[in-house]
Formats: sequence, C-alpha cells, structure tokens
Amino acid sequence: MKTWSELAEVQPLASKIITNSIKKDRISHAYLIQGERGTGKEAIALLLAKGIFCENKAGVEPCLKCNACRRITSGNHPDVHWIEPDGQSIKIEQIKNLQKEFSYSGLESNRKVYVIKGADTLTVNAANRILKFLEEPSKQTTAIMLTENSGSIIPTIRSRCQVIDLQPLNLVSFQNHLVENGMAKENAVLMSALTNNMDDAFAWNDNEWFASARKLVIQLVEMFTSNPDDVYLFVHNHWVPHFKERNEQEQGFDLLLLAFKDILYFHIENEASMTVLAPTDQLPEKAAMYFSQEKLVTILNAILMAKRKLKQNVHPTLVMEQLTLQIQG
Repeated sequence: MKTWSELAEVQPLASKIITNSIKKDRISHAYLIQGERGTGKEAIALLLAKGIFCENKAGVEPCLKCNACRRITSGNHPDVHWIEPDGQSIKIEQIKNLQKEFSYSGLESNRKVYVIKGADTLTVNAANRILKFLEEPSKQTTAIMLTENSGSIIPTIRSRCQVIDLQPLNLVSFQNHLVENGMAKENAVLMSALTNNMDDAFAWNDNEWFASARKLVIQLVEMFTSNPDDVYLFVHNHWVPHFKERNEQEQGFDLLLLAFKDILYFHIENEASMTVLAPTDQLPEKAAMYFSQEKLVTILNAILMAKRKLKQNVHPTLVMEQLTLQIQG
C-alpha cells in the first residue's frame, strides 16, 4: 500500500479522514493509529510523512520518486524519526534522545515527524515523558503513534491524539489475494488465520522452520491421543529445541491453538474452517473422540493463558510444561 488510493481499498474510512485533513492543510499534531497487525498502520505513517515532505505531490498523493520520498521509504530522512521497542518496551532513554533531536532545528525544513511503533509498550516514565511532548504541540511537529493494543495507551495520551481506528482485513479477500499471488489454497487458509500481513504470510509459507513447526504441532496432538505417557519427553526432546526465540514460542502456541480449534470444528461438523489439521486425515476424528467439546474449550483457554505468561516473561519451558499437564489433566 504505497498510495492513498491503494490504502483506501482496505481502509476506506481511515484513508478518507486523513486525506481530507491533507487537502484542507489541517494535519493533526498527533495521531494514534490503532489496528491489528497487517492492517496498514506503518503504511499510513509513511504516507503521512511523505505527504508532509514530498517535493512533487499530485493532490494528496506523494510522488514516491523525489529525494524526500525515497529517503522516507528507506528510513533515512533526517527529519523523520522512528522509535521502536528496545526489547519488550520503549524506554525513557529513547524518548529523551528523541526530545534532544527535536531541540535542534530541522536539517532540511522546520517540519519534523516522529513515529512510535508499539506505542502500547511505552514504560510509565517514557509515557509521561512523551505526554509532555504532546501537551505542548507545535505546528511544525507531527507525532504518529502506532499500536495493536489500544487499551494499554494511557487516557491522557489518547486525549491528545486524533484516534484512527483501522478495521480488520476481510478474511476471504485476504485468502484470495494470497492465492492469486501463487500460494496454495490450504496454506492461504492457514496463513490468514495467523496474520493479516502479506509479507509475513509468504515468508512463513516458504520457511522450512515454519513447516517443521507445523509438523511438530500435529505430532504433539497425535502424541496426546496415542502416547500420552511420552508427551513430556517429546516436549523436551523436540518442542523446546525447535521453539527457541520468544517470537517462535508465541508462534508455536498460535499453531497449537489453531490445531485444537480444528478438533472443535470437527466436533461441530465445520471442517471447512480447519487450518492446521487436514479434515481428510484420521487425526481430527481420533482427537475428537479423545477430547470432548468441554475439554477442548478448557484447553483453548489454557493455551491463551500460556501466551499471556510468555508476555509476562515466565520461563518458556516452564510455561510449556504446565500447559502439557493441563492438556493431559
């Protein structure tokens, strides 16, 4: 989504609100753009920045070819600053450095833009620091805050921003788009259950680690139904070594969640919604006989709780051990 017209196809309301502001030269001093991953938050931030600095705009559309547009795309424009979480959060030192940058005059104009990705991860001190920035708005400064979790943004920050809500992408449309670009239908169904992001979907589709992760999830479900006494050993010998990084562990739980949802779908004769397990295999039927619908609901809640524990920095091996016992119980 490199133009406002492209963005309007997936986010018509957000696109209309912002382009009307650009036409009337009433760009807000601060935006809070909230929506799920892949819904266009960074695309909007880039387009806004280009709209401010582009040297050859055609109406609201940036030219995408001038020096300013190209440097904003590459992340090298001296007056456009991006802040991302340092580890699990955005820390006060990062905001102090940003304020220091903004104490200087713009290198190429008096305009400055800063984009805060994962604004919900601001520490309390960092949030209070950025709040002071927002309380003294300058017409020459535009803040763009991006978040997937708007509930974690403190009310005093929200009240000083123009809030732009992005709608979830249409699932069927996204699947069709993946298929049109060469992805197998069954893989497109799985990817659409995991992400709204085209680049992520194709990266995972071609990734050997991801393919192995999916096989491990299927094997684990089969172990629960066929060899429950060996599950603990399987987790330590195969699951833990494969899912090493935090993002891999979260993705493992996402796949496991979908697999147990598949068993529930098989129970209620909704095989068309299955993603990880193949309806034509024997495993869904076997697992449906082993796990009751009530038990599956309990398991799904346990997996969601395991994901929350990961985000709370509980040791991942301990989280997986506890989840294994809950599924077996």
